[in-house]
Amino acid sequence: MNLPIAFKYPSEYFNVRDTLECGQIFRYKHLDGESYAVYSQDKYAELETVGDKVVVRTADKDYFWRFFDLDTDYAEKVKRISAISPLMEEAASFGKGIRILNQDLTEMIFSFIISANNNIKRIQLIIDRLCTALGKHTDYGYAFPTVEDMAAQTVEFYSRLGAGYRDKYLLETARMLLSYDLDVLKGLDSGAARKELLKFLGVGPKVADCILLFGLKRFDVFPVDTWLKKVYHNYFEQGHKDNEISGYFCELFGCDAGLCQQYLFYFQRKYRQIK
Repeated sequence: MNLPIAFKYPSEYFNVRDTLECGQIFRYKHLDGESYAVYSQDKYAELETVGDKVVVRTADKDYFWRFFDLDTDYAEKVKRISAISPLMEEAASFGKGIRILNQDLTEMIFSFIISANNNIKRIQLIIDRLCTALGKHTDYGYAFPTVEDMAAQTVEFYSRLGAGYRDKYLLETARMLLSYDLDVLKGLDSGAARKELLKFLGVGPKVADCILLFGLKRFDVFPVDTWLKKVYHNYFEQGHKDNEISGYFCELFGCDAGLCQQYLFYFQRKYRQIK
């Protein structure tokens, strides 16, 4: 595909691999070397790291500039989080190229329902099948489907996609969203927004926190999975039960909890696995 260069951006605080592979997005492909393709809604971009710059090729320059949160100063965030403790300094230094994306909220809700008790490869396969079956065809693949098209399907349709027990969750949530204004969530604080998200079938506490962080950019939440439980027990053990760990980290890190979660998640999953 002969896409135009939309912009170049310094790579010190924008690591494409780390941003895409830290668990916040599933619609991406590793092309080769330092090159990746990214899909969002009906938009597409290709990114390649060349020297100290990330080269972004897309026909939707403004969309992906905002999508990758490129107006935010992550150097300041890394500096602030690094000052918390030696562990956070190490984790922030390792993951300083991670940027929290500005993703479509509807796409995040369905993506993280699919993600529950699932692995990344299988999540990507299910989402790809969903887009291929229902999404609008574009020059670069398939768009994420509309709520209307998803709500018009059957439980069996989602089962055939490989969604497993999540099949009814996807259908019922799509039907709920037909008459639900997601813009309401943007005006609520994180606690109230979480309560609203928990009304959707298939959205539990961890999935709700992921949607809050990755779909609504709420940095006062801390999603906890098996990797973060390991982090807690290895470095922060205070005797909390599993369902108390998220609250402990939110109190500890405050308004930086979401970004600290990403640094600690990536640090545990990638860095500690190779040491």
